[in-house]
Amino acid sequence: MVIITGKDLTIEEVVQVARYSDTVALAEEAQHAIQKARAYVEEKLAKGEVIYGLTTGFGEFQKVFVSPKNARTLQHNLIISHSCGMGNPMPLEVARAMLLLRINSVSKGNSGLKLSTVQLMVDMLNRGVTPFIPEKGSLGASGDLALLAHMVQPMIGVGKGYYKGELMDGREAMTKAGLPIIELESKEGLALINGTQAMCAFGVLAYYDAMQMAKLGDVLAAMVCEAQLGIRKAFDPKIQQVRGHKGQIASAANLRKLTAGSKLTLEENPNPAIVKVQDAYSVRCTPQIHGGIREALTYVEGVLSREINASTDNPLVFPDEDEVISGGNFHGEPVAIALDTLGIAVAELADVSERRLERLVNPTLNYGLPAFLCKKGGLNSGFMIAQYAAASLVSENKIYAHPASVDSIPSSANQEDHVSMGTTSARTARMIVDNTRAVQAIELFGVCQALYLRGEEKISPAATAVYKCVREAGVPAVDEDILMRPEFVKCENLILEGKPLQAVEEVVGPLA
Repeated sequence: MVIITGKDLTIEEVVQVARYSDTVALAEEAQHAIQKARAYVEEKLAKGEVIYGLTTGFGEFQKVFVSPKNARTLQHNLIISHSCGMGNPMPLEVARAMLLLRINSVSKGNSGLKLSTVQLMVDMLNRGVTPFIPEKGSLGASGDLALLAHMVQPMIGVGKGYYKGELMDGREAMTKAGLPIIELESKEGLALINGTQAMCAFGVLAYYDAMQMAKLGDVLAAMVCEAQLGIRKAFDPKIQQVRGHKGQIASAANLRKLTAGSKLTLEENPNPAIVKVQDAYSVRCTPQIHGGIREALTYVEGVLSREINASTDNPLVFPDEDEVISGGNFHGEPVAIALDTLGIAVAELADVSERRLERLVNPTLNYGLPAFLCKKGGLNSGFMIAQYAAASLVSENKIYAHPASVDSIPSSANQEDHVSMGTTSARTARMIVDNTRAVQAIELFGVCQALYLRGEEKISPAATAVYKCVREAGVPAVDEDILMRPEFVKCENLILEGKPLQAVEEVVGPLA
């Protein structure tokens, strides 16, 4: 069970709830903070004070006073009018992450929701009700308004939702789960839809997968180093220390650990049968390339870890200071820039993966392996088109990696005249992560074929663990042409489940 305090939610906990359905509960301190903020909001309303979003319209309609007697209608209309999402539905894990992140944000006690409203969202997560949320329609300021509005729909008995994975009317999903339909009170609708939870939901899951894939990148690079009869000296710690980047140092340490015990790699002196003093960049510069990617991911982790524990709606209430302050914490710029960085970094992970695959299949670059890793070339094509597929995905990533955060477009009669486009950054980052996983899956299949051709008895204990993992999953060594896609998919599923990393770490210990 994940206990929500509003202060210390971790990326790993988000993944556990969103992807693996861990349950959630509100900490006592969070309940107290929520109740205190709500009491303060009701006190202000009782005094008849004019406060944005409580007794006024929204955006450009901030100048229009709304009577307290129309508070419920105002909040209901806010959800209905703002539910303008388009495109395909979010994956269920992303929608669940959104719901969790909104719960955590309002649990800080600066939003003014009723405790019963927050508890209803907790119950939705725990009982398998997931809102139907389209992927597109957010400018990333004022937060993810349109998408968060869709998140609220089942709570008020409209729209669509999933109950235990089955799509139905939102009201029906709530009824099947034994949950009530509610009417939103003053401030509640605004507090639910002003925030960065859509971009963070996409971003957290993409970041988590990217970190696993960065470690797997070291594993694949080490296996390719063996298949390429590579020179391990390039991973010497002295080289890494004189540059000083932590990511590079960590990647090189992994590569030394992963290639230990190999009968194929060389420590320093070139094999007399091969005229080679140093390897190509895609092998020799792995610590520098993967290290740069790791440094970028470390930055992304910091931004996301702060944002998922932030108050991001507007206005924010501060009961102890007796203030209601209108500001701009909903603006997604910090997250947008970080997630554009994530996409760029992961695109590079795919880029170098495809280059290593090319060196394995190209007979002028693979140091004696058969052309396209195929024993009977000509009659068979082997891994020729496998490299094409990887190259296609890498090229597609280059389009997605264009940063969305450098764009802006004015909205709400130019009141909201600069926006972050952070949710576009998040969605494209996820697409890049998905493409990169597919590229790594193709490389995994290919490098296992190359090591099969070199001789399984010569490879390192780490490579042996991965090799066995792949073969036990039913991915065969290839002597004659077969349907390739099913084997790619098997490898991709192994990566999604984390099995190659688990197999390696059982042999060599945790990777950095």
